[in-house]
Amino acid sequence: MPLPTLVLVHGALNDHTVWAPLVPALEQRGWRVLAPDLPAHDGNGAPLPSVEAMADWLLATLDARDLGQVALAGHSMGSLIALELAARAPARVTHLALLGSTFPMKVSGALLKTALEDEPAAIEMVARWSHAPGPDGAEHPAAQGSRALMRAVAARGDHLLHTDLAACKAYANGSAAAAQLGCPVLLLAGARDMMTPPDGGQLPGALPAPRQVTVDAGHQMMAEQPQAVLDALTAFLGAP
Repeated sequence: MPLPTLVLVHGALNDHTVWAPLVPALEQRGWRVLAPDLPAHDGNGAPLPSVEAMADWLLATLDARDLGQVALAGHSMGSLIALELAARAPARVTHLALLGSTFPMKVSGALLKTALEDEPAAIEMVARWSHAPGPDGAEHPAAQGSRALMRAVAARGDHLLHTDLAACKAYANGSAAAAQLGCPVLLLAGARDMMTPPDGGQLPGALPAPRQVTVDAGHQMMAEQPQAVLDALTAFLGAP
Protein backbone atom coordinates (compact mmCIF):
# COMPACT_ATOMS: atom_id res chain seq x y z
CA MET A 1 0.00 0.00 0.00
CA PRO A 2 1.54 3.36 -0.99
CA LEU A 3 2.40 5.89 1.68
CA PRO A 4 0.04 8.86 2.06
CA THR A 5 1.42 11.99 0.43
CA LEU A 6 1.97 15.38 2.00
CA VAL A 7 2.54 18.16 -0.54
CA LEU A 8 4.52 21.19 0.63
CA VAL A 9 4.19 24.42 -1.38
CA HIS A 10 6.86 27.11 -1.01
CA GLY A 11 6.39 30.86 -1.03
CA ALA A 12 7.56 33.82 -3.10
CA LEU A 13 11.14 33.69 -4.43
CA ASN A 14 11.73 30.48 -2.47
CA ASP A 15 12.08 26.87 -3.51
CA HIS A 16 11.64 23.42 -1.97
CA THR A 17 14.64 23.86 0.34
CA VAL A 18 12.63 26.02 2.77
CA TRP A 19 10.99 22.76 3.89
CA ALA A 20 14.30 20.93 4.43
CA PRO A 21 14.22 21.29 8.25
CA LEU A 22 10.93 19.37 8.37
CA VAL A 23 11.10 16.75 5.64
CA PRO A 24 13.19 14.00 7.34
CA ALA A 25 11.01 13.99 10.45
CA LEU A 26 7.81 13.98 8.38
CA GLU A 27 9.09 11.02 6.37
CA GLN A 28 10.03 9.21 9.57
CA ARG A 29 6.45 9.66 10.72
CA GLY A 30 5.18 7.79 7.66
CA TRP A 31 4.53 10.48 5.06
CA ARG A 32 5.66 10.50 1.48
CA VAL A 33 6.68 14.15 1.08
CA LEU A 34 6.47 16.01 -2.21
CA ALA A 35 7.92 19.54 -2.20
CA PRO A 36 7.89 20.75 -5.82
CA ASP A 37 9.57 23.87 -7.12
CA LEU A 38 7.11 26.19 -8.83
CA PRO A 39 7.88 27.01 -12.49
CA ALA A 40 10.96 29.22 -12.95
CA HIS A 41 11.90 28.87 -9.27
CA ASP A 42 14.16 25.97 -10.23
CA GLY A 43 15.35 27.65 -13.44
CA ASN A 44 12.95 25.75 -15.67
CA GLY A 45 9.96 27.21 -17.47
CA ALA A 46 8.38 30.63 -17.28
CA PRO A 47 6.99 32.12 -14.06
CA LEU A 48 3.25 31.88 -13.66
CA PRO A 49 1.54 35.26 -13.22
CA SER A 50 -1.30 34.37 -10.84
CA VAL A 51 -2.17 32.22 -7.85
CA GLU A 52 -4.88 30.57 -9.96
CA ALA A 53 -2.36 29.58 -12.64
CA MET A 54 -0.02 28.18 -9.99
CA ALA A 55 -2.86 26.15 -8.47
CA ASP A 56 -3.69 24.74 -11.90
CA TRP A 57 -0.02 23.84 -12.40
CA LEU A 58 0.15 22.12 -9.02
CA LEU A 59 -3.03 20.14 -9.71
CA ALA A 60 -1.56 19.05 -13.05
CA THR A 61 1.61 18.01 -11.21
CA LEU A 62 -0.43 15.81 -8.87
CA ASP A 63 -2.19 14.29 -11.87
CA ALA A 64 1.12 13.62 -13.63
CA ARG A 65 2.34 11.77 -10.54
CA ASP A 66 -0.93 9.82 -10.30
CA LEU A 67 -1.64 11.20 -6.84
CA GLY A 68 -5.26 11.05 -5.80
CA GLN A 69 -5.89 12.36 -2.31
CA VAL A 70 -3.13 14.36 -0.62
CA ALA A 71 -2.59 16.51 2.43
CA LEU A 72 -1.50 20.05 1.52
CA ALA A 73 0.65 22.57 3.38
CA GLY A 74 1.62 25.92 1.91
CA HIS A 75 3.71 28.80 3.22
CA SER A 76 2.94 32.44 2.42
CA MET A 77 2.26 32.61 -1.36
CA GLY A 78 2.20 28.81 -1.25
CA SER A 79 -0.67 28.95 1.24
CA LEU A 80 -2.79 30.85 -1.28
CA ILE A 81 -1.91 28.28 -3.96
CA ALA A 82 -2.85 25.44 -1.62
CA LEU A 83 -6.09 27.17 -0.65
CA GLU A 84 -7.07 27.72 -4.28
CA LEU A 85 -6.27 24.12 -5.22
CA ALA A 86 -8.26 22.77 -2.28
CA ALA A 87 -11.27 24.83 -3.37
CA ARG A 88 -10.96 23.70 -6.99
CA ALA A 89 -10.51 20.01 -6.16
CA PRO A 90 -11.99 19.48 -2.67
CA ALA A 91 -12.21 15.71 -3.05
CA ARG A 92 -8.43 15.56 -3.57
CA VAL A 93 -7.39 17.26 -0.31
CA THR A 94 -7.68 15.51 3.06
CA HIS A 95 -6.01 18.23 5.17
CA LEU A 96 -4.99 21.82 4.47
CA ALA A 97 -2.32 23.63 6.50
CA LEU A 98 -1.81 27.34 5.82
CA LEU A 99 1.45 28.71 7.23
CA GLY A 100 2.21 32.43 7.39
CA SER A 101 -1.04 33.08 5.58
CA THR A 102 -3.50 35.93 5.35
CA PHE A 103 -6.16 37.18 2.99
CA PRO A 104 -6.05 39.58 1.37
CA MET A 105 -2.26 39.23 1.14
CA LYS A 106 -1.37 42.90 0.85
CA VAL A 107 1.92 43.97 -0.72
CA SER A 108 3.02 47.57 -0.50
CA GLY A 109 3.39 49.54 -3.69
CA ALA A 110 6.88 50.56 -2.57
CA LEU A 111 8.01 46.94 -2.28
CA LEU A 112 6.49 46.03 -5.65
CA LYS A 113 8.20 48.99 -7.31
CA THR A 114 11.54 48.11 -5.73
CA ALA A 115 11.17 44.46 -6.74
CA LEU A 116 10.74 45.58 -10.35
CA GLU A 117 13.43 48.25 -10.44
CA ASP A 118 16.01 47.05 -7.89
CA GLU A 119 15.49 43.38 -7.06
CA PRO A 120 18.58 43.07 -4.80
CA ALA A 121 17.25 45.90 -2.64
CA ALA A 122 13.82 44.29 -2.49
CA ILE A 123 15.39 40.98 -1.46
CA GLU A 124 17.16 42.77 1.35
CA MET A 125 13.86 44.28 2.51
CA VAL A 126 12.05 40.93 2.45
CA ALA A 127 14.89 39.10 4.22
CA ARG A 128 14.88 41.71 6.96
CA TRP A 129 11.10 41.64 7.43
CA SER A 130 10.80 37.85 7.23
CA HIS A 131 12.57 37.16 10.52
CA ALA A 132 11.87 38.20 14.07
CA PRO A 133 14.87 40.04 15.53
CA GLY A 134 16.71 38.67 18.54
CA PRO A 135 16.16 40.02 22.06
CA ASP A 136 18.98 42.52 21.57
CA GLY A 137 17.50 43.72 18.28
CA ALA A 138 20.12 41.90 16.25
CA GLU A 139 19.19 40.17 12.99
CA HIS A 140 18.00 36.61 13.38
CA PRO A 141 20.73 34.11 12.41
CA ALA A 142 18.41 32.52 9.84
CA ALA A 143 18.04 35.77 7.89
CA GLN A 144 21.31 35.29 6.06
CA GLY A 145 20.15 31.90 4.77
CA SER A 146 16.88 33.41 3.55
CA ARG A 147 18.78 36.19 1.82
CA ALA A 148 21.08 33.72 0.08
CA LEU A 149 18.17 31.53 -1.04
CA MET A 150 16.26 34.45 -2.53
CA ARG A 151 19.34 35.66 -4.38
CA ALA A 152 19.86 32.18 -5.81
CA VAL A 153 16.23 31.83 -6.91
CA ALA A 154 16.21 35.35 -8.36
CA ALA A 155 19.09 34.38 -10.63
CA ARG A 156 16.90 31.68 -12.20
CA GLY A 157 14.27 34.02 -13.69
CA ASP A 158 13.73 37.65 -14.64
CA HIS A 159 11.79 39.77 -12.12
CA LEU A 160 10.64 36.63 -10.32
CA LEU A 161 10.15 38.37 -6.98
CA HIS A 162 7.96 41.02 -8.58
CA THR A 163 5.90 38.37 -10.39
CA ASP A 164 5.33 36.43 -7.18
CA LEU A 165 4.49 39.47 -5.06
CA ALA A 166 2.12 40.83 -7.70
CA ALA A 167 0.34 37.46 -7.83
CA CYS A 168 -0.14 37.53 -4.05
CA LYS A 169 -1.52 41.05 -4.12
CA ALA A 170 -3.86 40.35 -7.04
CA TYR A 171 -5.37 37.17 -5.62
CA ALA A 172 -9.00 37.96 -4.85
CA ASN A 173 -10.62 34.56 -4.37
CA GLY A 174 -9.43 33.77 -0.86
CA SER A 175 -12.67 34.21 1.07
CA ALA A 176 -14.74 32.45 -1.59
CA ALA A 177 -12.24 29.58 -1.77
CA ALA A 178 -12.18 29.24 2.02
CA ALA A 179 -15.96 28.97 2.16
CA GLN A 180 -15.89 25.99 -0.24
CA LEU A 181 -13.60 23.79 1.87
CA GLY A 182 -14.76 20.68 3.62
CA CYS A 183 -11.45 19.31 4.92
CA PRO A 184 -9.79 20.14 8.27
CA VAL A 185 -7.77 23.37 8.10
CA LEU A 186 -4.82 24.58 10.17
CA LEU A 187 -3.85 28.24 10.34
CA LEU A 188 -0.26 28.32 11.62
CA ALA A 189 0.98 31.84 12.35
CA GLY A 190 4.19 33.41 13.55
CA ALA A 191 3.48 35.61 16.56
CA ARG A 192 6.11 38.10 15.36
CA ASP A 193 5.39 37.90 11.64
CA MET A 194 5.96 41.27 9.97
CA MET A 195 5.05 40.05 6.46
CA THR A 196 1.61 38.54 7.00
CA PRO A 197 -0.54 39.59 9.99
CA PRO A 198 -0.79 36.75 12.53
CA ASP A 199 -4.55 37.26 12.76
CA GLY A 200 -4.97 35.88 9.23
CA GLY A 201 -7.08 38.76 7.96
CA GLN A 202 -10.38 37.46 6.60
CA LEU A 203 -9.35 33.78 6.64
CA PRO A 204 -10.39 32.74 10.18
CA GLY A 205 -13.93 33.98 9.61
CA ALA A 206 -14.21 32.46 6.14
CA LEU A 207 -12.74 29.02 6.88
CA PRO A 208 -14.87 26.20 8.32
CA ALA A 209 -13.75 26.00 11.98
CA PRO A 210 -10.00 26.24 11.40
CA ARG A 211 -7.51 25.10 14.02
CA GLN A 212 -5.40 28.16 14.87
CA VAL A 213 -1.89 27.76 16.28
CA THR A 214 0.74 30.44 16.89
CA VAL A 215 4.48 29.84 17.22
CA ASP A 216 7.09 32.27 18.52
CA ALA A 217 8.59 33.17 15.15
CA GLY A 218 8.58 35.60 12.29
CA HIS A 219 7.37 34.90 8.77
CA GLN A 220 10.02 32.28 7.95
CA MET A 221 8.86 30.08 10.79
CA MET A 222 10.29 26.85 9.31
CA ALA A 223 13.80 28.29 9.63
CA GLU A 224 13.30 29.93 13.02
CA GLN A 225 11.21 27.34 14.86
CA PRO A 226 11.34 24.07 12.90
CA GLN A 227 10.45 21.88 15.87
CA ALA A 228 7.44 24.00 16.84
CA VAL A 229 6.22 23.98 13.22
CA LEU A 230 6.76 20.22 13.00
CA ASP A 231 4.86 19.66 16.24
CA ALA A 232 1.93 21.77 15.03
CA LEU A 233 1.80 20.02 11.66
CA THR A 234 2.02 16.49 13.05
CA ALA A 235 -0.60 17.22 15.72
CA PHE A 236 -2.92 18.52 13.00
CA LEU A 237 -2.26 15.81 10.43
CA GLY A 238 -2.37 12.92 12.89
CA ALA A 239 -1.01 9.49 12.08
CA PRO A 240 -0.81 8.92 8.31
